[in-house]
Amino acid sequence: MHKQISNLFNKEMSRKEFLATTGLGLASILGFSSVIKLLSSKSNRANGYGSSPYGR
Repeated sequence: MHKQISNLFNKEMSRKEFLATTGLGLASILGFSSVIKLLSSKSNRANGYGSSPYGR
């Protein structure tokens, strides 16, 4: 992975390519974090009759 990042930094690119690459990386990081946040909130949320030991 270190080699891939090094290759990316050493690659010559235009301003448009740089902004597109940076934007895609930022969007993917924000997307992954929101998916993880959504999954963790659903697993911790238990409301209603079945949320207590008596309701199971």
